[in-house]
Amino acid sequence: MELWHLWIILGIIFFIVEIFTSGFIVAMFGLGCLVAAIPAYFHLHFLWQLLIFSVATLIFFFTVRPFYLKYLYPAKKQIPTNVDALIGREGVVIEDIDVPAGKGRVKVGGEDWKASSRKTESIPKGTKIKVTAIDGVTLFVEPIEKENIQ
Repeated sequence: MELWHLWIILGIIFFIVEIFTSGFIVAMFGLGCLVAAIPAYFHLHFLWQLLIFSVATLIFFFTVRPFYLKYLYPAKKQIPTNVDALIGREGVVIEDIDVPAGKGRVKVGGEDWKASSRKTESIPKGTKIKVTAIDGVTLFVEPIEKENIQ
């Protein structure tokens, strides 16, 4: 078996390892191995093969990887799901929120939730609220101040 065969086999192994990792880093070593197989095929000295492998890997790392990450994994705005989707939503108090007593319920999106407020003041029934945070099954809310219309 010739040395260029080993470079190709090593490159294939790197590609297989890349399947089980993330970040598209190990594949750059695989591409470097495939490039290093070319001078090995022409029987260049092993130090030249290592140098070409290193340079090719660096070039691929700084050119191919950013292109790959930009177009195949674009940064998308994360859409909140489950209870996190409730933050910022509006609702109405259906049972007076009494912070010291730990009582209060609100209706948000048609669902009934236990509610509290970060402020010590109570919020009366019928008040429109906005959800500011969630802790377990408790929504932390604040009253929506009516805008002055002039």
